Amino acid sequence: MSKRSATEVSDIASKSARTNQNETGSSSRNEDANMDDMGEFEDAWEDEIESDDEVVDAEAGVKEDGMDVDEVMPAIEESEEPAPPPDVFIPGTYVLGKDEVLEADDSVYIMRHSTNVPWPCLSFDVLRDNFGDERQRYPATAYIVTGTQADLANNNEVLVYKMSSLHKTQKDDESDSDGENDDDDDHLDEDPVLEYRSIPHLGGVNRIRAQPLPSSTPLPPVSHPYYVSSWAETGKVHIFDVRPLLESLDVPGYTYDKANYKKPVFTIESHGHVEGFAMDWASSGTSSLRLLTGDIHSKIYLTTSTPTGFNALSQPFLSHTSSIEDLQWSPSEPTVFASCSADCSIQIWDVRSKGRKSVASIVSAHESDVNVINWNRSTSYLMLSGGDEGNVKAWDLRNVKKKGSDAPDPKPVAAFDWHKAPITSIEWHPTEDSIFAASGADDQLTLWDLAVEQDDDETGAVDDMQHESRVFPPQLLFVHQGQQDIKELHWHPQIPGTVISTSRNRFDIFKTISV
Repeated sequence: MSKRSATEVSDIASKSARTNQNETGSSSRNEDANMDDMGEFEDAWEDEIESDDEVVDAEAGVKEDGMDVDEVMPAIEESEEPAPPPDVFIPGTYVLGKDEVLEADDSVYIMRHSTNVPWPCLSFDVLRDNFGDERQRYPATAYIVTGTQADLANNNEVLVYKMSSLHKTQKDDESDSDGENDDDDDHLDEDPVLEYRSIPHLGGVNRIRAQPLPSSTPLPPVSHPYYVSSWAETGKVHIFDVRPLLESLDVPGYTYDKANYKKPVFTIESHGHVEGFAMDWASSGTSSLRLLTGDIHSKIYLTTSTPTGFNALSQPFLSHTSSIEDLQWSPSEPTVFASCSADCSIQIWDVRSKGRKSVASIVSAHESDVNVINWNRSTSYLMLSGGDEGNVKAWDLRNVKKKGSDAPDPKPVAAFDWHKAPITSIEWHPTEDSIFAASGADDQLTLWDLAVEQDDDETGAVDDMQHESRVFPPQLLFVHQGQQDIKELHWHPQIPGTVISTSRNRFDIFKTISV
């Protein structure tokens, strides 16, 4: 991993959020004032209606011969003092007042948009598209799949969203010589467009995941399936084909058999009526898929695909003693996966091992429940974990002890206690192996870079990264706020540096100047 200086990121970390008196969660970048809240009409010519007293005063300024006398007005002194800058909101050092909300500082965002949703969505996944990788041009387009937590079981849905016209939040200071960004700068005030297709879903969706597709390859043709799986609160895991829904969003007039595609392709019933949250896909080519699901009764089941459909294996993996919170397939070994649990441990498994028991573990990975884990796709021995106590840890899996060993648990290679509430989501950057994002129940989404180191010559600069009782870790790049009860985040694998997050009432999609 390349190393970055702490002074390179100190300014960015301190500008990521500000306080003000109004912000809404509308789908446009700059929220327009509601027409119902309109104040008094303004005179288009800035004239003022004269009162009777003003007429009398005017008459007093006329001589007896009828000549107007100019009134000598005192000189107006212009103040050269600039307006004070908005206050920077530092989490943990200031409590918002009753009428105060956060207002984003758009100078630190390249792109930032929000969209409200009718029902809370606890989970989502990014769907691959045909617009290519490493996209830098705007307006951008993104596709996601999500599931609702509605008031009644029958009101829930699996939703495929298309978010388009995602324009840049700020203009470039210098125009590009080729003018490639001129078109977007001319349309900065245009609202994003949100379209969707839905599938009925019985019960709330606890987690949803899309099958992995190879990078740098286009979407499969519409005749080939694109699977997503949903963990329902009913204890069942449903698998749907959403490829026709994507086609209908992109091709005007395209129709498909809605009755057929609103039914699951396959339903996993291995968990009985026990619900769960943990789930992860893996693939070996385009035809061989593997799906792991874990429930709150500490059982993990494997489902595999065959040329004729899916096969749910009946024997569970058993080593945890409490609820399975998250699952991750190894990015480099097709038979190896990891799990974390409310029993405070992280377990490493090999599906070939006899007895369906884990082969290695970190027994006390966190002080309390381990909520989330994420395996580094570029450096496969690195793993992140987030705990209920609010800590984020990075692990070197080469140091993990094998089962039966008397060796103590390994120490994390990095640990951060910035978040002051349970960690709800965590994910490595898809191409930068030192950068990751984390979210917590403290309404913060943070961006980090493990490659940033504090040099002795820079100690003074790092000391400046303090505010009252809080010290900014040098590795902390950015704090995104404004969402309430953030549940999950994902990097967009085809739009570098772009993060999407879901919360109690809205989705945010943004790209910062720091990543």
